[in-house]
Amino acid sequence: QNNITFSPKRGTLRGLHYQVPPHEEPKLVRCTRGAIYDVIVDLRPESPTYKHWLGVELTAENRKMIYIPGEFAHGYQILMDDTEVFYQVGAFYAPEYERGMRWDDPAFGIKWPINPPSVLSEKDERWPDYPA
Repeated sequence: QNNITFSPKRGTLRGLHYQVPPHEEPKLVRCTRGAIYDVIVDLRPESPTYKHWLGVELTAENRKMIYIPGEFAHGYQILMDDTEVFYQVGAFYAPEYERGMRWDDPAFGIKWPINPPSVLSEKDERWPDYPA
């Protein structure tokens, strides 16, 4: 499945989202216009990097992509107005398996470039902290 999102406003934050088994959602993400700060969080309990996060800047100019395994949460923040993100997803969206967690969950301490975000969807505002 291919998806394109467009965000007109710098500081917009989307996430953090993931899908639980058996509908994990691996993704390949690239910024095709503008710039984003992309964050992934390892949610594999058996992993030595469990609950660790990684952030990377993806821009239309640097052409970097990030692969996100299905067992990771994902979110990103818009760094420039009028930004477009293209991503390929290895599984179809299954709303009953969708989960999320707060962008500012203290268990992770993610350092977002623009804090607080300028735009956050109602859905993303309602996500709980990740279970301890």
